[in-house]
Amino acid sequence: MVGLGITGLYAARWLAKQGAVVTVSEARSETELNSTTCKEVRKLGIALETGRHQEATFLKSEMIVLSPGVPHDMEPLRAAKKTGIPVTGELELSSRLIDTPMIAVTGTNGKSTVTALLGSLLKNASLKVFVGGNIGTPLIAYVEGEEKADYVVVEVSSFQLDTIETLCPFISLLLNISPDHLDRYASYEDYAQSKLRIFMNQRPGQHVILNDDDEALSSVNPPSGVSVFRYGVKRKEGRHAYVQDKEIRASLSGGEHISFSFKSFRLPGKHNLENLLAVVLAGLILGIDPSVIQQTIGDFKGLPNRLEHVAKFEGVEFYNDSKATNVDAAVRAITSFDRPLILIAGGRHKGSDYARLVRAARGGVRKAIFLGESRELLASSFEGVVPFLMAENMDEAVSIAFSQADRGDAVLLAPACSSFDMFSDYAHRGIAFRSAVERLSHG
Repeated sequence: MVGLGITGLYAARWLAKQGAVVTVSEARSETELNSTTCKEVRKLGIALETGRHQEATFLKSEMIVLSPGVPHDMEPLRAAKKTGIPVTGELELSSRLIDTPMIAVTGTNGKSTVTALLGSLLKNASLKVFVGGNIGTPLIAYVEGEEKADYVVVEVSSFQLDTIETLCPFISLLLNISPDHLDRYASYEDYAQSKLRIFMNQRPGQHVILNDDDEALSSVNPPSGVSVFRYGVKRKEGRHAYVQDKEIRASLSGGEHISFSFKSFRLPGKHNLENLLAVVLAGLILGIDPSVIQQTIGDFKGLPNRLEHVAKFEGVEFYNDSKATNVDAAVRAITSFDRPLILIAGGRHKGSDYARLVRAARGGVRKAIFLGESRELLASSFEGVVPFLMAENMDEAVSIAFSQADRGDAVLLAPACSSFDMFSDYAHRGIAFRSAVERLSHG
């Protein structure tokens, strides 16, 4: 088992319980890992190697299972593949072990929101549902558990899709594809092809939902016989869901449309309206009563770290979009607001061009605050377009941002970068932002 994050722990534990002889290989040192996790692994009789990936361990294995974030081009893996040792991912392994219908969600942005919203919809329809995957709880946890669901709803990343062979969702949703993870992929085209693998095994009787507003998806054709449903904000020929007269109109057959109000929908921005269109179509495919879909639209409050309203202090609003770990997500966050912004951005550079971020910031962002490893790159991109200042840490960034804000402005954390230069993950970064705002408001 390669990697000892939450996925590695769950998968190693399940494999050991099946009688497998398991070794966990982790690049981080043991002092960087959770001590409780290390104790649990060893208590189960699992060998734990830390500090580096040892090629000898890979070569003596009969099977290698990867955690989602593990680079696929590292030398021990290459050596193992050359000798014919099977290499798979936790998602593929888990999917082979369940027969519960799967709803799989992927896309560059919006995956977690749509996955959570679908989970809420199914629960409101009195269906038993497991919600997991890249959103938090690995799919192997469902395999390990005793509760059986009517559906599993799974958020799927490109890294997970790279290792699938037989994964075959009942419904797959592709929300969008924009440049991301270019530090891991040779090109945008390679990254896009990873996303499109989600429906490669689907067959007649199964369904694909595509964002027709997304240039990369509007011309995509899933396998023959698979039912394809397209959505977009404006009404166009061939779209099954769209917005008209300030309502969502949706129909699976092209006949009479069902209307849904989104006046009570709490998530701002065009991108969240697109996400809602995808969820409405999935609900109709599953035969959920339109009144339950309407109820869910009004009830859903969103997720932490996704345009999360943190506080209002002296007339300044603070919003946490730490999950905006790429340029496209940060652009969507910025364009969701109709008020002046003070932008906090920066982190670990992922290979993307910041030109689109600069264009989105022009006019709406009064000042930017940059931190993290990418701050010099961001500064060179913003030079002469949007005024900016530098910060050493999150506390300083929030303090500077507030000092530059006027009453009625919003301070927005939308990093456009990964968090791994300063934080363990985007959630940790979001906690740091919320804590800094709290300290600011308490003097």
